[in-house]
Amino acid sequence: MVFQKSLTRELTFTAVGVFVVLLAILVTTQTINLLGRAAEGRVANEAVAALIGFWALGLFPVLLILTVFVSVLVVMTRLWRDHEMAVWLASGLSLKTWIKPVLRFALPLAILVGVSSLLIGPWAEQRSREYAEILKQHEDVSAISPGIFKESHSSSRVYFVENFSGENGSASNIFMQDMGKGKISSIFAKSGRIVTNDQGERVLVLENGRRYVGNPGEADYEVAEFARYSLIINDQPKLIGPATTRQALTTAYLVQSDKPRDKAELAWRLSMPISTIILALLAIPLSYFNPRSGHTYNLLLALLAYFVYQNALTLVRNWVMQERLGSYAMLAPHLLMLLAALGLLAYRNRPATSPGRFLGQLIRKS
Repeated sequence: MVFQKSLTRELTFTAVGVFVVLLAILVTTQTINLLGRAAEGRVANEAVAALIGFWALGLFPVLLILTVFVSVLVVMTRLWRDHEMAVWLASGLSLKTWIKPVLRFALPLAILVGVSSLLIGPWAEQRSREYAEILKQHEDVSAISPGIFKESHSSSRVYFVENFSGENGSASNIFMQDMGKGKISSIFAKSGRIVTNDQGERVLVLENGRRYVGNPGEADYEVAEFARYSLIINDQPKLIGPATTRQALTTAYLVQSDKPRDKAELAWRLSMPISTIILALLAIPLSYFNPRSGHTYNLLLALLAYFVYQNALTLVRNWVMQERLGSYAMLAPHLLMLLAALGLLAYRNRPATSPGRFLGQLIRKS
């Protein structure tokens, strides 16, 4: 029908705008957060863009769910505000007729949400962790700024350089203190640079300096002068390993696992595409708007319904992780919200009936 194609087209254009706005808001917020952490030295400057990309991929399912809900709500509210819905109902057509075009719009996005939550999200989480760990292994000297003391990631070494040349990667007037192996080693060198050996290890090569080894307060210091001194700076163990957090675990692993936290995570991922469909249906009756009153209380009610739904899913997931409920308990919030959506649809088909009278009629029929 013509109205179905028109509604699908309007929903699609609205969804694109809503998604872009939501993505811009969330990316801007995360960018400010990461830039603040980079200014504090907690995140490397070159890692900000990549971490934002991985973070956006991980949050993609949530953005799509919100996009579907808000798009249906906004478009259907416009139909009520412009009296198009009044004409529709006055023609003897039911509000349930809108279910088919809304599902026609929501189903492809729900499938995309399922693919993102089951496959793309875990991959992005694991790649983000691996990228962060790689930067940790390379941050000992790479993040040094002239005139600033820099502590290594393992907190066992402190570096200081007076001047640094970005052209050849050499530095002058270098101080390094190593507090490993039970003794404190202080090294002063006139120059130094970072090279990579045949094993792929990053080596700090110091030239023309002195090395002091001993414990403060004792007279057993060892002093040695050197023309060239090499020190491996990435000797820490490999930090990248298999996924450990539940968000980074693959869906295939979750299916085979019997752990409560893994069952809860699997149920949570499967809940995302289901909640996309239910929220699209719920937005149809929640979009009711009375043009005479001029108040958009329906938007507040829709916002409340969304937060109740999501918090209920989160609460049940936590209970599943704590073994207080089985994994099938995740279906309870979906069923309750689906019943609420169908009940509101039946009620909005009789706009002139009060809620009390409508409930009384349902009870008498049952």
